[in-house]
Amino acid sequence: MDSDDELRGASDSEIVAVGDYYYISSDTESSADEEESDCGGDDYEVADEIADMREKRYVILTERDIHERQEEGITRVSSVFSIPRESACILLRQYKWNISKLSDEWFADEERVRKSVGLPANGVLLPDSQMLTCGICFEGYSTSALSSASCVHYYCHECWEGYISASVNDGPGCLALRCPEPSCSAMVLEETINRLAKDEDKVKYKQILLRSYIEDSKKIKWCPAPDCTCAVEFLGDGNYDVSCMCRFSFCWNCTEETHRPVSCETVSKWILKNSAESENVNWIIANSKPCPKCKKPIEKNHGCMHMTCRPPCSYQFCWLCLGPWSEHGSTTGGNNACNRYESAKQQGLFDEAEAKREQAKNSIMRYTHYYERWVSNQKSRQKAQADLQKFDIKNLAELSDILGIPESQLKFIPEAWSQIVDCRRVLQWTYAYGYYLEDKVKNEFFVYLQGEAESGLERLHKCAEKDIHAVLPNANNLSPTLKDFIEFRVKLVDLTRVTRTFFENLVRALEEGLEDVHGADQSTSKKRSRNNTGASCKKPSAKSKSGRNKVARPSR
Repeated sequence: MDSDDELRGASDSEIVAVGDYYYISSDTESSADEEESDCGGDDYEVADEIADMREKRYVILTERDIHERQEEGITRVSSVFSIPRESACILLRQYKWNISKLSDEWFADEERVRKSVGLPANGVLLPDSQMLTCGICFEGYSTSALSSASCVHYYCHECWEGYISASVNDGPGCLALRCPEPSCSAMVLEETINRLAKDEDKVKYKQILLRSYIEDSKKIKWCPAPDCTCAVEFLGDGNYDVSCMCRFSFCWNCTEETHRPVSCETVSKWILKNSAESENVNWIIANSKPCPKCKKPIEKNHGCMHMTCRPPCSYQFCWLCLGPWSEHGSTTGGNNACNRYESAKQQGLFDEAEAKREQAKNSIMRYTHYYERWVSNQKSRQKAQADLQKFDIKNLAELSDILGIPESQLKFIPEAWSQIVDCRRVLQWTYAYGYYLEDKVKNEFFVYLQGEAESGLERLHKCAEKDIHAVLPNANNLSPTLKDFIEFRVKLVDLTRVTRTFFENLVRALEEGLEDVHGADQSTSKKRSRNNTGASCKKPSAKSKSGRNKVARPSR
């Protein structure tokens, strides 16, 4: 069994601030690296920090971080290209903030880039005394009351305000706003918008500009949690699970909630199935029959075989054979049976319809089995998240005062609840995994592992939810002893560790497709073959025993 430190290092993670960004780091920092840093001076410290940053899987960016990155890029392009800031911003937006691609094309053919983007080399200046006509309202104005997008098409400020407002309210298209003249491709600069737009439109424009930096990037995505304004930059790893500063965990690849061990494709199919009408159709096929006259589906939930369709149809028929009721009576079996149906069934006339109906029933029962348990674990996870909030820093301090124990000695409680939340999430998605698992051999072993996972998690959940009351002051003013607290701590820490190890191995095994299961089946087949031919048989290795070496089993 691994040590506590190794297990904690394999799963626990914390958010560490490095510079202006937040990096996700694990607790398993090498002590050897720390010694080198202490002995080697500043050069070693910088080298270690760079090495650590390369090992990070993702970076959390706040709105301030995003704005700083934008400004850094704009300033860099403006300096290198020797162009105004507004022009640099236009170029970066059109090239999706890709400085490398912009630089290559700019220095290869600056004129072509300016033309494609709509960035004139020089603006047009007219004397203040000249009178011009606005191209939108056709009113005459002095040039001081008119503005253009660095082109020869001038419009009054009131018309510009309305034009900009309409574009900003339409969304991200305002970032590529061009001159109102259809034949002109001149781009409207940010300076023009800041000078002529309404205050609320300026705020919207800046927000859209900020969001464009994330939405145009292939490596950065917004956190999908409601009201969260952070983004996550993924630095590359096979594991797409990320945790935002708002404590929302999600899959960076598909932006759905964290769903290991199932793939993003399986999640997409499962969510679509839960929201689709396919199960409604299956239910109708399984539990109803069409009226022979109007063809509307009718459900029979009790009573005899005499059916009457609703008005205005009002057709009366036999539920079994769907024949007119006027031809039925005591000679055909009465109200509770139908001899015609039984005779036709023996001849195979109803085999196809009955088989289809039976298949639909089985499909509904199977889907309901997995869906109900998926929802049940989802609700349990949400409740566990609410219970976890009870042990935040403030409440933990209060509990420390009540028990007279340092806060550092109480952190094992929120750690246990955090583990429960993670395990509930994994257990929830194992039901989607099982629904799409078609291999019968693997399915049998999967059901066994799932059962072991549930029983182990229930023990941990019970200890964290109910056994904790034994070490809390109760209504009878009986204070727990230090011995009681130590015994509870040891029990909860051990259950947390064992459950964590089991679920880590379970996730790994499911993500690998339970490969050892077929290996075990093939080993058994070879063993039987050798026995049949009289050959000597060796004892199967540990890996051939249903893959159980892959998954640690929680101690009971």
